[in-house]
Amino acid sequence: MSYRTDIQGTRYVFPDLKTLLARASPARSGDALAGVAADGPLERIAAQRCLADVPLTDFLDDVMQVEGDAVTGLILAQHDPAAFAPVRSLTVGAFRDWLLDPATDGGTLGRLAFGLTPEMVAAVSKIMRAQDLIAVAAKIEVVTRFRSTIGLRGRLSTRNQPNHPTDDSRGIAVAALDGLLMGAGDAVIGVNPATDTLPDYIRICEVLDAIRIQLDIPTQHCCLGHVTTALAAMEAGAPVDLVFQSVAGSEKANAGFGVTLGLLDEAWEAARALGRAPADGNVMYFETGQGAALSADAHHGMDQQTMETRAYAVARRYRPLLVNTVVGFIGPEYLADGKQIIRAGLEDHFCGKLLGLPMGVDVCYTNHSWADQEDMDLLLVSLAAAGVSFVITVPGADDIMLNYQSLAFHDAQFIRETLGRPPAPEFEAWMDRHGIGAPGVNLPALAAALGQLRLPAA
Repeated sequence: MSYRTDIQGTRYVFPDLKTLLARASPARSGDALAGVAADGPLERIAAQRCLADVPLTDFLDDVMQVEGDAVTGLILAQHDPAAFAPVRSLTVGAFRDWLLDPATDGGTLGRLAFGLTPEMVAAVSKIMRAQDLIAVAAKIEVVTRFRSTIGLRGRLSTRNQPNHPTDDSRGIAVAALDGLLMGAGDAVIGVNPATDTLPDYIRICEVLDAIRIQLDIPTQHCCLGHVTTALAAMEAGAPVDLVFQSVAGSEKANAGFGVTLGLLDEAWEAARALGRAPADGNVMYFETGQGAALSADAHHGMDQQTMETRAYAVARRYRPLLVNTVVGFIGPEYLADGKQIIRAGLEDHFCGKLLGLPMGVDVCYTNHSWADQEDMDLLLVSLAAAGVSFVITVPGADDIMLNYQSLAFHDAQFIRETLGRPPAPEFEAWMDRHGIGAPGVNLPALAAALGQLRLPAA
């Protein structure tokens, strides 16, 4: 089925939904690199006009799927016709209006999640302004639990990311304590290991668990090694709280990460069997990012934002505690500058929440991008207004192991003070007990714990 419109005497024809979605995407360098972007503003406007008139049912009838692809099969299997019924008669444009209607509340949107396919959600995001993306996402509350409760309305959680270039146990502990003294870490204390060996993975889990237990912190920890390493560590009896994996929107892209749905199924069951989370708790942590499929030559001719949204179908299969897009991490080849990063961050957050995910964002950029911390300030405040579940924070906003710029622990404190976004209630109570963040407290007694921590031997 083709789609067409006329603008200023020029007829624009789009042969299929895949092409139409790509041409309707706001400008970004990755789509230009892939050769799927609009050739200029007029073609983009024409595509957005066409897209607004497309019935949502076209995404079921004229399926822009990948034959034999496991993610495609998962998307089709997840679709719930009963949940889709309230919006079945709408076009993409009418769906946008329905989402923005004050009568459409968070409960209604929560019940809709499995009625939508990722492509429907990607489509509507392409014809929404930034304030539209913020307004709709702010309605949605996605709550998950482990030792802390994440995603409650009016709260903002943080990942405390104490990475170290050599995975030194003491260095990780110092960085983690730095964040804890600033109130960072209620979503997770999570380390990206410099290596992915089993002994290092187990040691990092033991270091983080020792900090958690000895300081009695109501949070969870994660070593962000490969899922196969996590499986081996769980089999060896390591204290694994969350199982992590990067995922993408096609089977080929996930194969590039070394994962299949079957492998993720196995890891999910193993993590639940450990019994470290409550019976109804969430035990998985996923990361995504626009451009991941394109960088693996696994985008199948789709634009990068649509491929990103397809990754959320993979994530929601496992009822994760946390999902975040590392929005500017892949580099300027995919998101060239601050404007593109801000737009992509708001899109990813909106799409993830509309599909029912506990969505967070790593507000970040690489040092060769046309972006800076002022761009990140704007994205952070916008995401806080949109009700983002959590953001990632590192010492001084500079990750010395991954060599990119993220948010500082102080940035989360800024949001807490200016917008009134406290952390998870269990973690907030822990902070109160230790005087963290209280007026006049310059050096909480918790700081002395650094010299008293008993860490596993390297």
